Amino acid sequence: MKVLSFLDRRVEEIIIVLCLGVMTLSIGLQVFMRYVMQSSLSWSEELARYLFVFFVYAGISYGAKMKRHIKVEAFTMWLPGRIQAAIRMISDLLFLLFAVFIVYYGFVTSGRIFRLNQVSPALELRMGYVYGTLPFCFILVGIRLVQSLRDSVAALIRGDKEEGE
Repeated sequence: MKVLSFLDRRVEEIIIVLCLGVMTLSIGLQVFMRYVMQSSLSWSEELARYLFVFFVYAGISYGAKMKRHIKVEAFTMWLPGRIQAAIRMISDLLFLLFAVFIVYYGFVTSGRIFRLNQVSPALELRMGYVYGTLPFCFILVGIRLVQSLRDSVAALIRGDKEEGE
């Protein structure tokens, strides 16, 4: 249970830190090879590009977890607390529907790419894995949104004015 609790608290952060670290090392190694050794690596830029994609999608999940996505609160801040919570729940539900849509079509697209046996030019990585980062990260987004909705419902039941943001 401790492992699951740890992953629940830190999975996005682990992904983000690993992606950023490996990207930095890869690009730094490429700079060293190109300017010091007068040779270049064929795979480093491609690896950095794919890690950046994974980094961005994991960041979406992290933003959902921390409730830090862009939103306009100028209108809702003047409303009573229960109505604010209800509007937050509606926006989370809409975001969850979008995440489900992305997961479904992400799996469809990734599956098509796998069936085509398409591989990346330098790493020779099956492109289905690259496309698979989208549904994987949006599953995490969905989990975070369900957790947020659970907290919002609990706050409404308790009658809290704020839901702990």
